Amino acid sequence: MGFLAFLLLGLIAGALAKLILPGKQGGGWFITLLLGVVGALLGGWLGSVLFGVGLEEFWDLSTWLLAIGGAIIVLLIYGLITRNSRRTA
Repeated sequence: MGFLAFLLLGLIAGALAKLILPGKQGGGWFITLLLGVVGALLGGWLGSVLFGVGLEEFWDLSTWLLAIGGAIIVLLIYGLITRNSRRTA
């Protein structure tokens, strides 16, 4: 998968993760892109370690499920970090 395709995968996976998770998540499209790309990397790594499946093809269902799952994990961690910083400010 090319670099631009991976960025597009990260942006869409991050946006879908924000839609799936309840509540209000901060950040604009750039934070969504960053969280989605980090989540796609995490999901691809976890998928290769646990299931032997990575992020090979852009149109493969397993690629999208791993990327969205990783983005949800990263978004949950990001929400825990920013929630604590908003309470103290």
